[in-house]
Amino acid sequence: MLMAAAAVIPNLNELKQMSARFAPVTLHSDESRLSPGDRKALPKLVEAAKVLNLLFMDQLWSEDRALYEKLQKDTTPLGKERLHYFWLNKGPWSDLDGHVAFLPDVPARKPMGANFYPIDMSKEEFEAWTRGLGKPERELAEGFFSVIRREGKGLKAVAYSEAYAADLKKAAGLLREAAAATENASLKKFLTLRADAFLSNDYYASDVAWMDLDAPLEITIGPYETYNDELFGYKAGFEAYITIRDEGETNRLKEFASRLQEVENNLPVDPKYRNPKLGASAPIRVVNEVYASGDGAHGVRTAAFNLPNDERVVHEKGSKRVMLKNIQEAKFETNLKPIAARVLGRDAQADLSFDAFFEHILAHELSHGIGPHQIQLASRATTPRQELKELYSAIEEAKADITGLFMLQYLFDHGMQHGASAERQLYTTFLASAFRSLRFGLTEAHGKGMALQFNYLTEKGGFAAHPDGTFSVDFSKIKGAVRDLTHELLTLEAEGDYARAKKMLDQWGVVRPEMQRALDGLKGVPTDIDPVNER
Repeated sequence: MLMAAAAVIPNLNELKQMSARFAPVTLHSDESRLSPGDRKALPKLVEAAKVLNLLFMDQLWSEDRALYEKLQKDTTPLGKERLHYFWLNKGPWSDLDGHVAFLPDVPARKPMGANFYPIDMSKEEFEAWTRGLGKPERELAEGFFSVIRREGKGLKAVAYSEAYAADLKKAAGLLREAAAATENASLKKFLTLRADAFLSNDYYASDVAWMDLDAPLEITIGPYETYNDELFGYKAGFEAYITIRDEGETNRLKEFASRLQEVENNLPVDPKYRNPKLGASAPIRVVNEVYASGDGAHGVRTAAFNLPNDERVVHEKGSKRVMLKNIQEAKFETNLKPIAARVLGRDAQADLSFDAFFEHILAHELSHGIGPHQIQLASRATTPRQELKELYSAIEEAKADITGLFMLQYLFDHGMQHGASAERQLYTTFLASAFRSLRFGLTEAHGKGMALQFNYLTEKGGFAAHPDGTFSVDFSKIKGAVRDLTHELLTLEAEGDYARAKKMLDQWGVVRPEMQRALDGLKGVPTDIDPVNER
């Protein structure tokens, strides 16, 4: 693999400018209401999360952990800055710059398959190999929880529990200590089952227990998202979110979950593609982050998530939406407000709203749980993820965004209380936030998915560009454009249409001139945040 050329490696000042795109913030969370047992459990959980930082480095690149140790020994100003930017990315490639190297003597770009597959393996070799496997072997090879390694001239699948045995044993032990400390029965059950899963590689029972978790400490820890597998989107990265539940905000949002089936029943898609019976549970948790790690703590920081990704659990139990309120507040103040000041006209800036920002993120996460999940192609049972492969993440993020807009508009139109200006605030805040997502880059699923939406909505007249470089919403056209794109993306997933997905991303998932000019005008505005208490 090509190594990074020394001429393109940033110097100290350039690296400081790259780091400055992540604004330092201090996250606040209230531990005062935790029980004595939960206070004892909390540091054990943070310690377990820190183990996953190192494990995730192994998943990213085979030499990543050794490089991290080497960087810690360089105490020069350049060495310290390299270590800082490495920690922001959890590796030697800059997430905001297309995963290109910022350190010498490493591959010029993050490997497409990260360290989930042999570096010399092609997609064709993998697909030919899996076609010859029996069903259990193929499920392991294509599943979330295995790495693929060379065996002679061929390939073999190795379960995470074997590949990462030492780290998982350590993390499991810490989870058991936390389980012993807490008085909360549901947290005790989840932590015990998740510790078991780390050693058995069977995550089903602990995912079900996570869905039933009802505790002041809301803990998410394990292998979940597949963004770093750019070859197939199959392999899950380890991450952790150690958070404290905001009881008041959680209770305020219960109406959304109670009306999810109603929204599903009215999605703008052929009725045969709707799910007549969503999973029974759709809990929403509003939390404040204490510590995040691994895949949840590199590059652009997660503001909310919808899990689990196991379609069996989603079908049976639904999925849980976790809203990281202190992260969202930091992003709104540090990133979105200054962006809006440059991309919106003066009058439209009055419609920028944290509540609209917060509620759309919630609707986005809810929308991951509705629409097609288990589909039938001819006589074959499959999933959109399996059919769309490496395109799935960008398409699914776009689908969740646009369906989230559709959802909120539907609820506005059908009885959900809202102020007279709520619609203006929703679409105007979404327009400004589009540029926040676009700055993540088109190699990132959210960024590419947002480019698709922005260009589609602009072509349909929902967004308008102006000569002074600002943009506005055409309120006479935006609702129809949102409905049309929601229909397109839901149908695409329901039909597992890889060719259509590729065509849409090729056509709309690009940066066009007016968009680029606006992005160029945002230089100096932080792209994301850097929680200093998690360094």
